[in-house]
Amino acid sequence: MTKGRLEAFSDGVLAIIITIMVLELKVPEGSSWASLKPLVPKFLAYIFSFIYVGIYWNNHHHLFQAVRKVNGGILWANLHLLFWLSMMPIATEWIGNTGFAKNPVATYGIGLVMCAIAYTILENLIIKYEGESSKLKEAIHSKYKENISIIFYVLGIATSFFYPYIAIGFYYIVALIWLIPDRRIEKSLKDD
Repeated sequence: MTKGRLEAFSDGVLAIIITIMVLELKVPEGSSWASLKPLVPKFLAYIFSFIYVGIYWNNHHHLFQAVRKVNGGILWANLHLLFWLSMMPIATEWIGNTGFAKNPVATYGIGLVMCAIAYTILENLIIKYEGESSKLKEAIHSKYKENISIIFYVLGIATSFFYPYIAIGFYYIVALIWLIPDRRIEKSLKDD
C-alpha cells in the first residue's frame, strides 16, 4: 500500500488542529494596548502549541520520506498519533484560560507524552513492517532523543503540581530538542 493518502490525510488533520487553535483566540474588547493583557496567556499557549504541532508535522514529513510502503497497522498507529495531537487545542485553551495553572499544565504534559509514545509506536511499526532493509531502522539506531523526551515530559507532569512554569520549561526543552527535523533521517536519506 502506498503512503500518499496517509501523508495527505495527516497534513489535513494537522492543518485543522492549527486552525482550531487560532480560532480560539478572540479579538480584544477594547482598542487600547492594555486590552491585550488578558490575551497574553492564551497567545503564549497558542504559540507554544503551534510550535509543537509544527514540530510533529516536520518530523512526520521526514519520517515518511524514509518509508517505502505502509500497511493497516501503520495506518492505525498514525491515527493514534493524530488522535493525541487533536487533543492539543483543548489543552491549549485550558492552559491559556487559566494562566498556566497546575492541573491544565499537567494535562498538557500528559497529552505531550501520549503524542511522543504514539510517535514512537508509529516508528516501531514502520521498522517492523519494512524489515531489516528499512531506511528508518538504519537512521534511528539510537532512541536517545525519544527516551529523553519522554523523561522530560514525565518530569514536567510531576513538577506541574508544584511549579507549573518549571513544568512548561521541561516541555520547552523537549521542543528545542525536536525543533530541527530529525537529522538522523536526513543523513540516512542523503546517503542514497
